[in-house]
Amino acid sequence: MRFVSRASNAILGFEKRLITVLAGALVLLILFNVVTAAARVPVFWGDELAIYTMVWMTLIGASAMVRMRAGVAVTLVTDLLPANIRRSVARIADAVLLFCAVTLSVLCWWWYDPIALIGSGFDLDVFAQETFKFIYAEPTSTLAIPKFWVWLAVPLMASTMTIHALANLLEGPRDDAPAAGIGARPGA
Repeated sequence: MRFVSRASNAILGFEKRLITVLAGALVLLILFNVVTAAARVPVFWGDELAIYTMVWMTLIGASAMVRMRAGVAVTLVTDLLPANIRRSVARIADAVLLFCAVTLSVLCWWWYDPIALIGSGFDLDVFAQETFKFIYAEPTSTLAIPKFWVWLAVPLMASTMTIHALANLLEGPRDDAPAAGIGARPGA
C-alpha cells in the first residue's frame, strides 16, 4: 500500500509541475496567436497547438484532481448519513472511480493495439489494413504530426488516474475530508 501511495504522490508532484508548464505554454501560444492575427499574418498551427496544449493540461489536471480528491461532489444526502456510512459511501465512490479508470486504460490498450502494431512489424499500412485502425496514420490538420502523439494524453491520464484511484481506495477516506470523502488534498 505504501508503494502505491508513494508512487501516486510522486506522479502528482510531476503532474502539478507539468500542468504549470503547459499553462504557461498555453498563455504564450494564445498571445502569439493574438499578435500574429493583429499583424494580419495568422499562424494556424499556433491555434492547433494551443488546443492540444489545453487538452493535455485538462486531462493531466483531471488525473491530479483524483489524487487530491478535489472533484466536484454533491453531498446533500451523504451529509445526513452517520460517519461510518459516509466512509463506506466514499470507499464505494473510490472503487467506482478505480473501475472507470481501469476500464478506460483497457479501452486505450485496445485503441492503440500495441500487440497488433508489433505484429505488423511497425508497418502502419499493414497495421491499418489488418485492424481497420488508422490511429497511427492520421496527421493533425496544421502541425502534420501523427495524431496518436496528441491522443497519448488519454492513455496517460487513464493510467495515472488508475494509480491515483487505487492509492485513494487503499488509503481509505481521510478524516479531514468532507462528508463524501472528497475534497481533501493528500500530498499537496
